[in-house]
Amino acid sequence: MLKTATTSNPFDSRTILDGIRRWVEIETPTEAPEQVNKLATMVAEGYRDLPATIERVAGHFGCGDHILARSSWGQDAPGILVLSHLDTVHPLGFIQRLPFRIEGDSAFGPGIYDMKGGAYLAYHAFAQLCATPERSPLGVTQLYVSDEEIGSPTSRALIEAEGRKAKYVLVTEPARDGGKIVTGRKGVARFEILVKGVPAHAGTRPEDGRSAIRELANIIQALEAMNDLKRGVTVNVGVVRGGTRPNVIAEEAYAEVDLRVPSIADGDDLVPRILNLKSRTEGVSVKVVGGLNRPPYEKGNAGAALYEHARELAAEIGFDLVDTSTGGGSDGNFTAPHTATLDGLGVDGQGAHTHYEQLYISSIEPRARLLHRLYQTLR
Repeated sequence: MLKTATTSNPFDSRTILDGIRRWVEIETPTEAPEQVNKLATMVAEGYRDLPATIERVAGHFGCGDHILARSSWGQDAPGILVLSHLDTVHPLGFIQRLPFRIEGDSAFGPGIYDMKGGAYLAYHAFAQLCATPERSPLGVTQLYVSDEEIGSPTSRALIEAEGRKAKYVLVTEPARDGGKIVTGRKGVARFEILVKGVPAHAGTRPEDGRSAIRELANIIQALEAMNDLKRGVTVNVGVVRGGTRPNVIAEEAYAEVDLRVPSIADGDDLVPRILNLKSRTEGVSVKVVGGLNRPPYEKGNAGAALYEHARELAAEIGFDLVDTSTGGGSDGNFTAPHTATLDGLGVDGQGAHTHYEQLYISSIEPRARLLHRLYQTLR
């Protein structure tokens, strides 16, 4: 069973870090559902003696289970939804390269920053909320998903359904740039482009061919022209393949494209433009598939008010809470369009997805206290 703090300080950072370590030392690559489920079992076990009900949603399509922990109170009205994920990008065995260790103010380990540190804080703050007879004004539902690192394909419907029922959504993704909270994320779209030309001998009959690679080059130029850094729009052709041999006019070419947009209006403009890209060459066909897989997370009025409330609580605790926007997506993108959402509530640190991933131990207590106070005060 997961332990709660037993010292006189219920938010003692070393006690909390011990809990985070136990989660980190169970490796959970998204593509290893048996490992994710092992951690899911440990997470569910932590709620056994708390006033909460546990629902385990069976995984499918090669992903692990999702865990829903609901407070025994406040479930008859819109409440607080806390979003966390248990999966990491690091492959099995990576813990041999990046074992849990402490150096000064840093604790290292695969997924410790993104986002097992924040996921554990969500649990710990809830456990401390339950340690007294007083109950928060709103019910609390904590959702731990197994597939966020691959775009939440099996959990998205669950996230959106729970998000629409909630009054507030708190996301325990890691803090940004020295502890900043996240109040905006770009929408993310992905596309595949398939170009079909006509093969021919490049030396003897080039005029008979229609190069798929040349047409793809035209398309890439069109895509690159859509970049607008001032607006925050980025288009990246990240994967390109084509052709068979240097002496053959390429019959086929393929590309994968990433689009990031700061607003729904930008998505409405650019997604159709990319999907409708056409060939400039007679005899060459172009097919584009894909679309927006995470809608933009814009800072609306409700989100701004939620941030201001959190900023005031942080000041009472003793630290400044500054907000920022980021190009990376999270499960908060799925809830922000319709529910007040605050992201980046996890630990501070650096090196997400790297061989030096780490959290800052000094961030554990204030961030845990902030989550606890949000549970206590949101109405």
